[in-house]
Amino acid sequence: MNSPVVLGLDFGGTKIAAGVCEMSGVRLGTTTVDTRPADGAEACLERGIRAARDLLDTLAPGRPLAAVGACTFGIPREDRVDLAPAVPGWGDLALGRELDRAFGGAQVRLATDVKAAAQAEAEWGALAGCDPGIYLNLGTGLAVAIVANGAVVTGRHGASGEIGYNLRRLDDVGIPLADRVPLEDSVSGMALGRRSSHGAADVFARAGEDPAMARLLAEFVAELSFHLVNLAIAIDPRRIVVGGGMVRSWDQLRDGLRRALDAAVPYPPELVPAEFPFDAPLLGALALGIAAARQLYPMHETAPVTPA
Repeated sequence: MNSPVVLGLDFGGTKIAAGVCEMSGVRLGTTTVDTRPADGAEACLERGIRAARDLLDTLAPGRPLAAVGACTFGIPREDRVDLAPAVPGWGDLALGRELDRAFGGAQVRLATDVKAAAQAEAEWGALAGCDPGIYLNLGTGLAVAIVANGAVVTGRHGASGEIGYNLRRLDDVGIPLADRVPLEDSVSGMALGRRSSHGAADVFARAGEDPAMARLLAEFVAELSFHLVNLAIAIDPRRIVVGGGMVRSWDQLRDGLRRALDAAVPYPPELVPAEFPFDAPLLGALALGIAAARQLYPMHETAPVTPA
């Protein structure tokens, strides 16, 4: 069998995921490696590329690579990645050109990870048929994506939904980013992790028996709720879908968010975990690759990305 395959790459703040699928959308397999931000941007990128090549060699030896769909924290461009502080130097990477060079001959398509995840949920998951809908990502960082008419709203510069930069208090008005604390530095997995020596998961694990951790988690949910309520009032969504690593602790997040939405939003939306809570960005990246490959191989039938 020598038919072409598609590669997906999801560069996250804590892990890098790679997946290979058939042109039909059938997923052949995936792999993950740690991001290890302290190693710097170039080492992280090379680690992801090496993992992807190993996966291709294992699952599709000798088969042509039609396209690569890649998503990342920040806003990827051919010559840089904007708004990407999670890995030192990531913003200076010419991500598009580096992937072109690494996978020469394949079409490369780029997207922001949260928007790729939202598109996957809109096409095949919990946002299908929801107009409008909101995808809330609770992972290493914090961002949302707005879905309208089945498409993700990108904004003028691709920065729609980057609520991690939101102001947190009245005193922040008129203050440059460098001189204030943005929302993501208080409400994110990265922010929670800084408050516990064992990471964000430790906060959730200990909240039931440690009053200090319980207060920390309550403050986290309250501040997140404040911004989610205001966003829901502005968008009037049918449904809010929550994905990312913190969904593993959904039972500790749901009730506080639900109460806040019900109390303040004129028409409270549904609130549900994502259909693909942990791998929606990778599914979105694979979908990007399939769409690009379709232009090269228009006779191939494509379908939603499915498990191996």
